[in-house]
Amino acid sequence: MTDPITSPLRTMPAWAVLQRRLFDEVEEARRLFASRYTLADGRLRGVAEFEDRDGVDDLYEPFFNWPAFYALGGADEALADARRCWEGVTAQLTEAGMLSDEYENGYDWFHQGESVLLFAGLRAADPSDAAFAARARRFAALFTDPSRGNYDAERNIVRAPHNGALGARPGLEDPQPEGAAFEEAVRPYSADRAEMRPYGLPVQGLDGIASWDDLADPGNARRMADEMQRRAAGDVPVNLAATTLPALRWLDDGDEASAAWIRRYVEGWIQRAADNGGLLPDNVGPDGVTGSLHDGRWWGGHYGWAWPHGLHSVAMSALIGAINHSLVTGGDDALQMVRTMLDTVLAHAITGSVDASSYSLRGGWRARLGAAATEQGTLVPYRHGVDGWFDFGPLQLDLPTWLWWWSRSPGDRALLDRARAGLPSGTDLVAPFRDKEEAGHEAGWIAYLAGELPDYPERALEMALGQVARRVAMMLADDADPDAAHLHFWQRVNPVVTEVLTQLVGGAPQMLYNGGLPFTALSYEDVDRSRPGLPRDVAALVHRIDDAGIGLRLVNTSVVHTRTVRIRGGRFGADRIVRAAAAAESPGSYPGPSGSYAAPANPVRMRSWDCDGELVVVLPPAHGADLDLTIDRGADAPRLHAPGGAA
Repeated sequence: MTDPITSPLRTMPAWAVLQRRLFDEVEEARRLFASRYTLADGRLRGVAEFEDRDGVDDLYEPFFNWPAFYALGGADEALADARRCWEGVTAQLTEAGMLSDEYENGYDWFHQGESVLLFAGLRAADPSDAAFAARARRFAALFTDPSRGNYDAERNIVRAPHNGALGARPGLEDPQPEGAAFEEAVRPYSADRAEMRPYGLPVQGLDGIASWDDLADPGNARRMADEMQRRAAGDVPVNLAATTLPALRWLDDGDEASAAWIRRYVEGWIQRAADNGGLLPDNVGPDGVTGSLHDGRWWGGHYGWAWPHGLHSVAMSALIGAINHSLVTGGDDALQMVRTMLDTVLAHAITGSVDASSYSLRGGWRARLGAAATEQGTLVPYRHGVDGWFDFGPLQLDLPTWLWWWSRSPGDRALLDRARAGLPSGTDLVAPFRDKEEAGHEAGWIAYLAGELPDYPERALEMALGQVARRVAMMLADDADPDAAHLHFWQRVNPVVTEVLTQLVGGAPQMLYNGGLPFTALSYEDVDRSRPGLPRDVAALVHRIDDAGIGLRLVNTSVVHTRTVRIRGGRFGADRIVRAAAAAESPGSYPGPSGSYAAPANPVRMRSWDCDGELVVVLPPAHGADLDLTIDRGADAPRLHAPGGAA
């Protein structure tokens, strides 16, 4: 195919200029963060001692999306710093007694998943790193090898809600002091824990403990803590996020033992959901029986339907597990677990405003919706307890967005559109907000892809630049910030913004925050520099995604340099580019003679050609390419790919 597939630019698209500016500003701000808050070996400055099992995730999270930024086209230093900080924080946490053999001793997967994001991003961004490949094998074995103590192969369960390098951990707290009797080891769960009050009772149905204020009684507080400790055994669905570790191992070399473990473990939960009428239960006792530690109830497990976040944690982990299952099997059956959850909560939805609700996480939604928080919208129940469904809030759109993005099915798209329609009518789909997940603008992105919000790219990039500016300002004002000593401070000021770049460049939602892999619809390689991501000066805009393929616009914003980019199908190469078409000018007289006041126009022709999984586009200075890519989804075995095509 020798005909040109690019056209000269008469005007430089604003979205392209903004996108390249965002890459530059993020890198400047990221270097400021690294110099201000990390030591030469990658450790975070000023970390206090740890008092319990919590906190490991908080040291990895400030860097969670740095590898993704690099893989999209960020500076080489972004990957080097991400690796340096993983090494430094890992050493720091090991010295604090929180890790063994470079992995967390044991905690719940709602938090472990947050810790794993940085590691997963590093594996995806640099598959050639032998040290991290060895770690991926070692970490996967914590679950695939029953001798490590986390997995009960006979009952097909993870043995405890808290698990990790030391195997299944007993209860939720370690005995203090060492050797103390059980009743002396557990701290009473009292009403004084004001930060936990919005989430209510961790265990429901205990005689004499019907409300939060009942925990003011010391006896009740001790009894609540004892029950929490006793019931923290056996399996819970947030452990489905642990499938990410063997998935990373499998993406390296197709290890069948890792794939087999993912298949068997996820299918165990699929069967439990089927046995529960389709809805995923949240607890399995050490005996392998649902409800055996909860008086036969399908709800009540740790980080389950009743406490503390319900749908937010259960569906997130189930979706991660279902996607990992689909990754290794090529089938989408496991996604039904999540569809049933979303259908169920939507069936129990009410109409109301976030502002007037008692939703336990309404603070974040107030910030997200702004004035629209006072307007009527659809509120779904996030939790289920002794009195049925409760804790009503807006349905988070990352769940149905990822469901549709992965399956591309009409049914999942209808579910997504139903969820979008439940937002208050005055919702600003490009509102300038950002939380630690660096997500939340799914509605605006989907509206753009549907042709409903054509200026989303420009507005979203403007918004992202504003978020970088605010985080730099917060860093520079840290000496006057009363929250600067908080363990979450680094997450709050992380200036690397990737949600909009992932959407526009990668054609994907932001990664699922509690342990999801960094999938994209397309991947790029800078051919001249033999590294992942867009070349310097090149901007990309995915403007169409459907079951047939992807519409992509490439722009070389440099007026001097030619850039060359290789494009591959996404989902780690599972999706194969089989055909491409381009609308491009025929060779002609551009730029024309200097005496002409306007560049001559040449006829535009449509050219199409077959592809063998990838295509290489040479972009002369100030040229663009309009590409229509036909994708055979799931055609190839997904693998981690190094630049140049080597796996």
